[in-house]
Amino acid sequence: MSTTAYSRTDRSWSSRFAALGPGLLAASPAIGASHLVSSTQAGALFGWQLGIVIVLALVLKYPFFRFGPEYTAETGLSLVEGYARKGRGYLLVFFALATVSSVISTAGVTLLGTVILAWLLPASWGVGVPVLAAVLMLLTWLLLVGGHYKALDGVTKVIVVTLAVGTVVAVVMAAGRSPVREAGFVDPSPWTLATLPLLVALVGWMPAPVEISALNSLWVKAKAQDRRLSRDGILFDFTTGYVVSGVLALFFLALGVFVQYGSGRELEVAGGAYIPQLLNMYGEAIGRWAVPLMAVVAFFTMFGTIISVVDGYARACAESQRLLRGQAEMSRRTKDVWITGIAVVGLVIVVFMSAQLAGMLRFAMISAFLTAPVFAWLNFSLVRHEHQLSPTLRALTWAGLVFLAGFAVLFLLSLTGVLG
Repeated sequence: MSTTAYSRTDRSWSSRFAALGPGLLAASPAIGASHLVSSTQAGALFGWQLGIVIVLALVLKYPFFRFGPEYTAETGLSLVEGYARKGRGYLLVFFALATVSSVISTAGVTLLGTVILAWLLPASWGVGVPVLAAVLMLLTWLLLVGGHYKALDGVTKVIVVTLAVGTVVAVVMAAGRSPVREAGFVDPSPWTLATLPLLVALVGWMPAPVEISALNSLWVKAKAQDRRLSRDGILFDFTTGYVVSGVLALFFLALGVFVQYGSGRELEVAGGAYIPQLLNMYGEAIGRWAVPLMAVVAFFTMFGTIISVVDGYARACAESQRLLRGQAEMSRRTKDVWITGIAVVGLVIVVFMSAQLAGMLRFAMISAFLTAPVFAWLNFSLVRHEHQLSPTLRALTWAGLVFLAGFAVLFLLSLTGVLG
């Protein structure tokens, strides 16, 4: 395996734009699920109050995401290879958690994508969720096994840009309309133990699960096989993806605020009933003609998310397996086996949870939150002695660890009945 660091000196804009891709792939899982559902629901339920939670999550999780591409840029190794160098125990912990997260995350995003697709198709067709989910998984499998990284890289850029533009336009137009808030509406408080599961779900995938940092480093290595990348280009790509996902989270929050908060309409949070409400937000902001258009965009966003999640976790698990076996390089066959396994198990979960969209997504997001302190510590333990961290970044990292671990303990205490 190569341990050669990437060039540090190429600061040209052409080099930076050439490196774009892995950072947007890392942003895709968040934009496709957390933003579409959690951020808009947060705005619709509590207005601007949860904006501080989103900003805190973005700031305090930033170091752990940055460590992924930066470690690869500095060493030429992925984070997964770094775990292996640090010790077999570190790699085993990552491998075990990544394996579990892979099927939970895949099932969550696939179920949401399937519900959006079902809404798009004529009801007279009578196609159920299991069939549609199987079709999406088959297409994902064919694309990843046949098209591989280049196809994934290209389609993600188009999807992310399209959704971003549509959402920004919707928010700007909604902000210029008359307020939907009813007279006498009393702002509900989100700062109660009863809303803790919602807060945990919001933070869990904001802007993405922390293990996406390891996936990002693997995507960087994959892209570097086709073109020469510089350290500046790699960090520019990461920063672009992170900022885009963070800003869009606030725009989705704003969409919920401007279109539904205080309107008196009950927010649907169970099953697939929320999807029509979400799409109607675009219709109310832009015009009814925009509903089918944004439905198509939302579907392809979720399809891109499914592809990113399956590809990224398959790479991480296959690479972990390679390192545990002491093999020189990841085999194409091993990665394809992991793609197949994650897709099949994820599909089985979707079939059994097809009537529980809200519960499945909430479970996936809460799982990501509870494992976040572990993945965050793995990343920090890898770079804290090997790399020069600025005092600011080191302090932010410790603050992030305290935030993630403390919040997780608070949630577990509440869940077990110790609190409340």
